[in-house]
Amino acid sequence: MIKLLKRMRRKEWLMAGLCAVLVLGQIYFDLRLPDYMSNLTVLIKSPDSTMSDILHTGAEMLGCTLASAVLCVVCGFLTAKTAAGFGFSIRENVFNKIADFGQQEMMSFSVPSLINRTTNDITQVQTLVAMGLQILVKSPIMAVWAIIKIVNKSWTLSAITAGFVVALLVMMVLIIGIVVPRFRRVQKLVDKINSVARENLTGINVVHAYNAEDYQNEKFEKGNVTLMKTQLFNQRAFALLMPSVTLAMNALSLVIYWVGAALVNNVPSADAALRLTTFSDIVVFGTYATYVIMSIMMMVMIIMLIPAAQVSAQRINAVLDTRLSLREGTKTDAPEKGTVEFRDVSFHYPSSDKDVLSHISFTARQGETVAFIGATGSGKTTLVSLIARFYDATSGQVLVDGQNVEDYTFDALYNRIGYVTQKAVLFSGDIRENVLFGESQAEGSDDNVRQALELAQATEFVEKLPGGIEAPIAEGGTNVSGGQKQRLSIARALARKPEILVFDDSFSALDYRTDAKLRAGLEEQLKDTTRLIVAQRIGTIRHADKIIVLDEGRAVGIGTHDELMQNCPVYQEIAKSQLSKEELGA
Repeated sequence: MIKLLKRMRRKEWLMAGLCAVLVLGQIYFDLRLPDYMSNLTVLIKSPDSTMSDILHTGAEMLGCTLASAVLCVVCGFLTAKTAAGFGFSIRENVFNKIADFGQQEMMSFSVPSLINRTTNDITQVQTLVAMGLQILVKSPIMAVWAIIKIVNKSWTLSAITAGFVVALLVMMVLIIGIVVPRFRRVQKLVDKINSVARENLTGINVVHAYNAEDYQNEKFEKGNVTLMKTQLFNQRAFALLMPSVTLAMNALSLVIYWVGAALVNNVPSADAALRLTTFSDIVVFGTYATYVIMSIMMMVMIIMLIPAAQVSAQRINAVLDTRLSLREGTKTDAPEKGTVEFRDVSFHYPSSDKDVLSHISFTARQGETVAFIGATGSGKTTLVSLIARFYDATSGQVLVDGQNVEDYTFDALYNRIGYVTQKAVLFSGDIRENVLFGESQAEGSDDNVRQALELAQATEFVEKLPGGIEAPIAEGGTNVSGGQKQRLSIARALARKPEILVFDDSFSALDYRTDAKLRAGLEEQLKDTTRLIVAQRIGTIRHADKIIVLDEGRAVGIGTHDELMQNCPVYQEIAKSQLSKEELGA
């Protein structure tokens, strides 16, 4: 928690410091009241006191109360502003850190957990800061100050008060020691529930289609019941604290007045002044002792928040302290243009020692169309993801424009590449915003949008939408069809005017007519652009300048369609499963 607080901005620290000063002022005025009560008791019992003396003392008490109230209001305002600013800065830091994550970091945390850390965990910490700025400063200082005030008034009553305080503190430490490990479990269970809920909502159509509502409900119910039982244990443990503190406060007052009555009774009746002073001291002692217990009660309120906030702070720090696996290079220039080269590249995922790609070598020249084909799981998507540097190669080198991709700045690398993912992803906004998504060197004009849409064969359906290129797109592109979503994703890559286009099985959602027209347009209008195409259909890639056949992570064939039909058994097997006898004969 302290480590996370160190990330607080200077502005928040200044407001927190001012708030602490105001809290000290509150404590000063609050602890002056018992002294005034003692004076009032003496004045009321003294026969020579006047009404003006009593009213004057009462006015001073009222002034202290008003001053404390004003300081409390101002401090509350500053506390809320400090907590909100702290939450804002931490949330921004976490979001920016996650935005820099590569695939390795995303897999290690999981999306539901990162969402939970960015929202719920930060809220837990922010709540603690909002309450703690006042109570964590006020309660211990008030308790110590009150103890100093009463310690010389009666050693007997001081010992009684100390016994109550020690008993309460021991109980608090025991409960916290039991509950804290369970709060860590709660956060993990919340992550799991978020994962199940997100999975269910994302695949709701599949759930309905397969009549799997009961199965999904059981999965959610299992995690939900476990979470409920864990939280019930924590809340029941904390439920002991507040009644115990209240009971201790009332019992302490009863014992003080009971023992105090005996002390007053032991004072000789003839010594009226000493008897009055003793009585006044006991009244003041009882008030200060109540302040001590009230301070502990305030600490209990914070202690109920600290375990959850501490666990949340650790989870937030785990994100912020994550060492990024992908380090940005420094170079922006390159000796070539539009080339991609793999030099004996091998790769395995961090979670496995088995190579997904083994000793891949090939070169794509400027303007060439290089295609990748193979069975599912052969490593096609992994291969092209190394070009966009979603991962770094385990061994070997991946070069873009004659320069190792690890040496480029991210801007320099991504300005050269237009990447169309296997699963089309659109963002909430409109068509124009999605096509011009992100930063690039290309012109962000409507003409550029329309040219990209036309080349992607998307103009026909976009013009029919209300608003044209300003037609709204729902989150995830749920208001357009799969083929339309794919064409808009392709248009987004084309609008960047890249040197290299990477299509990761991006034509699978297109019909044969649209597929053919799109490939013809790319061949005609982007002759100088290098095109790397991952495909399942031979019809999509049979005219490529070079086809690379992958099988279990190895390049088992490299050549044109005709060459592979002569010398690559794996390619021949794929061709026989997709092409007619006439096409095979041709």
